[in-house]
Amino acid sequence: MKIELKKYNEQIKEWPKSGHHIMAQYDDEKIVVYQSYRKEIGEFAVKNQFFGGAFSLERMTWIKPNFLWMMYRNGWGTKEGQEVVLAIHLKREAFQKYLQNAVYSTHDSSLGKSYEEWQIEVKTSSVRLQWDPDHDPYGSKLERRAIQIGLRDEFTRSFSKEDILLIEDISDFVQEQYEFVQKRQLENLLIPAEKPLVFQDEELNKKLKISGNHE
Repeated sequence: MKIELKKYNEQIKEWPKSGHHIMAQYDDEKIVVYQSYRKEIGEFAVKNQFFGGAFSLERMTWIKPNFLWMMYRNGWGTKEGQEVVLAIHLKREAFQKYLQNAVYSTHDSSLGKSYEEWQIEVKTSSVRLQWDPDHDPYGSKLERRAIQIGLRDEFTRSFSKEDILLIEDISDFVQEQYEFVQKRQLENLLIPAEKPLVFQDEELNKKLKISGNHE
């Protein structure tokens, strides 16, 4: 795997406990996001290094930069149709472009837009943005919020191919780590090393409600 790993117990000492944070593994060039698929789609993506075959370009596809939030959603790869867990290394500029074009899934009056304005934006936008409660390895809710991004139309097309640097199947790693969770041995749990992502684009940080030190 091309992912940097770190002990879960060490990371939680450094992570923010609350607020809106894009927790992710990233550098200047790339950011790692996660998805889970049935075998047919996952194996095609790993073999060909792009999404095709049974993958639908017509449906909205959701990406999650936060590993533990993905594990909460896919039951550590045990849910039906989510057995193949993929780590997708995306061009960071593409990820930023998604967020610049994103519209919140639900109306948020704090962003200064009326319900009617938001409705028009939702209909015309091809990127959705949601903040949900983050979760610990056992699936318990946390104060901190985790982001997920939904892509459709031209964004699904660019995401499926040209925005990707690498697709890795991390299903075996997920299953190995899930054993520690089931045995309640979090001192042994290894997960991708993640830290909050803050953009140099102040407007984007404000739109996303994130704050912190700049990269």
